Amino acid sequence: MDWVKKTFQELTKEELYTILQKRMEVFVVEQECPYPEVDGRDEDCLHIWSEIEGEMAAYCRLVPPVQNEDHYSIGRVLIMKPHRRQGIAREMINVAIGVLVQEFGVKSIALHGQEHLRHFYASFGFKEVTDVYLEDGIPHVDMLMEVTESVYNSPGQK
Repeated sequence: MDWVKKTFQELTKEELYTILQKRMEVFVVEQECPYPEVDGRDEDCLHIWSEIEGEMAAYCRLVPPVQNEDHYSIGRVLIMKPHRRQGIAREMINVAIGVLVQEFGVKSIALHGQEHLRHFYASFGFKEVTDVYLEDGIPHVDMLMEVTESVYNSPGQK
């Protein structure tokens, strides 16, 4: 599977529209969670996604640290319904970690994961650093991964 990675400035209008549409579809509509999905951070992020038969199947963004933060983070992780439980999420997280380690040289990676996915993220080496808390009515937990491998394998990207 090929993965696309682009900065905000490299995104076409159509790609940006699709990203925002898919995020709204999953995080607002499917999860029945009205919240400000467009948070003003997209311009600073690297956007990663994969398409299957011309449709976006998976997406995440790599978020640089802001003032008072120490870590890059992986955010807005989504797999569209028809593509779930096929290993795409695992491949995408591996790609995201690989980009952060190989291209940005990070030593640790943070994420704010939904509580029901904490064991999935733990399988990559993320450790819980907070208790479970509600964010927009959904249980979340903050997690941190200390990078221990000097080289991280990352599947094909374009």
